[in-house]
Amino acid sequence: MRTFTAVQNFSRRDVLKLFGATGGGLALGASGLSWSPMALAQDKEARLNLFIAIGEDNKVYLTCHRSEMGQGIRTGIPQILADELEADWQHVVVVQGLADKRYGSQNTDGSRSIRKHYEAMRQMGAMARTMLEQAAADIWQVPVAEVSAKDHQVHHINSGRKLSYGELAIAASKLSMPAEDAVKLKDSKDFKHIGKSHTIVDMQDMLVGKAKYGYDVQMEGMLYASITRPPVLGSNVATLDDSAAREVAGVVDVIRMKVPTGAPAFQALGGVAVIATNSWSAQQGRKALLITWTESANDSHDTTEYLKTLSERVKLPGKLARQQGKETKDWPEKSTINALYTVPYLAHAPMEPPVATASVTETGCEVWASTQTPQSTAQNVAANLGLKEEQVKVNVTLLGGGFGRKSKPDFSVEAALLSQKLQRPVKVSWSREDEIQNGYLHAISAQFYQAKLNDNKMPEAMLQRSAFPSISSTFAEGVDYPSAGELDLGFVDVPLAVESYRCEAVKAEAHTRIGWMRSVCNIQHAFGIGSFVDELASNAEVPCTTMWKTLLGKARKVDFADQGFKYGNYGEELSRHPIDVGRYLNVIDIVEQAINKQPAVKAGQGWGFAVHRSFTSYVAVAILVEVDDKQNLTVLKSIAAIDAGLIVNPDRVTSQTEGAVMFGLSLAMMGEISFKEGKVQQSNFHDYPLLRISQCPEIEVTIVRSDAPPA
Repeated sequence: MRTFTAVQNFSRRDVLKLFGATGGGLALGASGLSWSPMALAQDKEARLNLFIAIGEDNKVYLTCHRSEMGQGIRTGIPQILADELEADWQHVVVVQGLADKRYGSQNTDGSRSIRKHYEAMRQMGAMARTMLEQAAADIWQVPVAEVSAKDHQVHHINSGRKLSYGELAIAASKLSMPAEDAVKLKDSKDFKHIGKSHTIVDMQDMLVGKAKYGYDVQMEGMLYASITRPPVLGSNVATLDDSAAREVAGVVDVIRMKVPTGAPAFQALGGVAVIATNSWSAQQGRKALLITWTESANDSHDTTEYLKTLSERVKLPGKLARQQGKETKDWPEKSTINALYTVPYLAHAPMEPPVATASVTETGCEVWASTQTPQSTAQNVAANLGLKEEQVKVNVTLLGGGFGRKSKPDFSVEAALLSQKLQRPVKVSWSREDEIQNGYLHAISAQFYQAKLNDNKMPEAMLQRSAFPSISSTFAEGVDYPSAGELDLGFVDVPLAVESYRCEAVKAEAHTRIGWMRSVCNIQHAFGIGSFVDELASNAEVPCTTMWKTLLGKARKVDFADQGFKYGNYGEELSRHPIDVGRYLNVIDIVEQAINKQPAVKAGQGWGFAVHRSFTSYVAVAILVEVDDKQNLTVLKSIAAIDAGLIVNPDRVTSQTEGAVMFGLSLAMMGEISFKEGKVQQSNFHDYPLLRISQCPEIEVTIVRSDAPPA
């Protein structure tokens, strides 16, 4: 196993100082231009402010501006940079980028890290390589066409001379950045790192316990906070008796926190914080608090009743979201099949709950957090403290899982507010109970599907409706319909080739904080359409894969022109990431062929199947289950095929697909958050369980080799 120098937190200024004032080297990246993902797409001259630094010690320091939560991005981004740079992987040191607008978007969610930055990272690596080649040509007084970078050295083709990157670092740093049209990218056949499985760079530290997560942050004089937050969204402290809490050894203060008004957004929830010199005392002091709470508009929220309401609403007409062909108004009972599907609230439940440490001084604030979104953390902390954004420094630790929860920086805001009040560094550690009862939940939902069948029991018209409280309700009051962007996620974008296909959105008010969770609305929508196609197949007595192929029709590109909506396509142009029915059909074929190679099913066993496009990737999955005489369900095997375009690190794609199977099985078999009288009823893994090893099936993953853009 290869080992790597420990990942470090450096700002760009730190790196420039390290390799400029203290020994020299090449630093490439920040051009001073204002950059955004849109600018990169629209302006060829815009550059992502990632940078490469090369020390005289021959080490190459590659900055990753994204957050690492097990998905391997702190390996994937450097793989792209290293490939175009012709860097020796054993000399690579990964530097974790701090919050900095010059990096462009640092929000590590939405499956965007490779999809949005692949070309920019290649360009950056190639620019550095070009500068090293020019530096060597200048030293040797030869045309640059006679030199070539390879394997961490620059070679003179005619004489056989060579110089290491470390030897060229200072000379290269004095050169101007080359023009974009002067840089030549490598041919894909010459890739050494892209498309090759690499062990994640943090693996060794993880294995020996050196990896630093948010909970590992320690500071001299640091205080610990444990917060009792309102049990119902919108309630506040009515009465507080903290006398017993203040008697607990180690407790230094008890602070009432302000409950925010308006939409919750990323604000601190309020409540009562117990401050102590250690985490145990803070927790024990919190248990001793006696609190009563004010009434809230959400006190009556009950999930059993709310699901009944949503289930009735989706049976009635909603707002039109998409119409393919003419609307069908005649639904004869004898030739119509329909179904209702519901999904409960779901919690992220990462192994490491949210945690942040903040230190507020007269000049600003520094935060250490397991955050997916350092820039948003800086913005929200600054706004709550009355500081300028540039006065907030955000250090990104490793994340013990994220799934979208840690791109909501409320926990960092809590730490910052308490540190400002106490004038000491403060660590806020959410417990498992805090996360499950006070986090941002995936929306509860109901879906209605209806199909009009022809004489062959095949659909000639379909109608579907979806109702769920919108994520937009977290950011704006009064939102009570799903947004267009949410309906884009696996609901309106299924390219079925039926003559009449209608999609409608249905009203659903929010009663808690709604947030995005891994694959977001594809969770309920893939479940809904996948289940309904399975019911159609069962009714027609054909394999589910056959029904999917029939409904999808011929291989083609779909753009939904003249169907009444503008498709967001996960922020991608359809010309670059089209909806390609051929890719659907291909992953179906791969899984179908794999199923056919399996032993014949036994009594009580059966295969389930679904296919879906999510975040521009195409995935087909088959699951073999067994039900015994007592109706106990056992999952025996999973077969998955994923077409995610060009793959940077196959090992991580395989791991993420395996993880997705386990995550999905956890949700499908056991996942449910319920409310009664406005309060979450679950609290920990005993009543919100995750998949155990004994429940995990054998998982087989096929990655489709593709030259399509990364997805």
